[in-house]
Amino acid sequence: MKLYTRTGDAGQTSLVGGVRVPKTHARLEAYGTLDELNAQMGLLIATLAPDSPFAPTLIDIQRDLFAAGSELATDPERSRRGPRGAIAESDVERMESLIDQTTDGLPPWRGFTLPGGTVAAAQAHVCRTVCRRAERRICALMQEAEVSPLVAIYVNRLSDYLYALSLRLNFLAGVEENLWPGRNAE
Repeated sequence: MKLYTRTGDAGQTSLVGGVRVPKTHARLEAYGTLDELNAQMGLLIATLAPDSPFAPTLIDIQRDLFAAGSELATDPERSRRGPRGAIAESDVERMESLIDQTTDGLPPWRGFTLPGGTVAAAQAHVCRTVCRRAERRICALMQEAEVSPLVAIYVNRLSDYLYALSLRLNFLAGVEENLWPGRNAE
């Protein structure tokens, strides 16, 4: 099997179902940013210890991101094929439960956190910022095309989870969060 097809050389690609669109299309921006997030999540997993209890959850989230990407890569108005997977209300509820579990027992919020600490926590922050960008791209797509609102809601919760995970990883490592002192700090 060859990895190249040459079908995208002229600046177009196919959505699920075969519809051709420019590579600058809002759908590609949305699912491409989810793909970037998924790659960053893989790097986050690689920074964790092999026996980390967070790795299986992060791999499940990677699978969710593929399902969301599949949904975003399908133009329901121009394709007879539906997405191969989709985000459900139960996925959003699971993400909320993960946020609650991850923040349980952490010190109370004391202010805005500067990204950093352990390598894994810093990478969780990178994932969080890419996740926020993915959310913006999904919301932009939603202004011009039909997209399940659950995808945007899930991605919004995921960014909160990634923030919580960064706090938990630093906490478990005994690393103090570096708080933003504000513009008027000495």
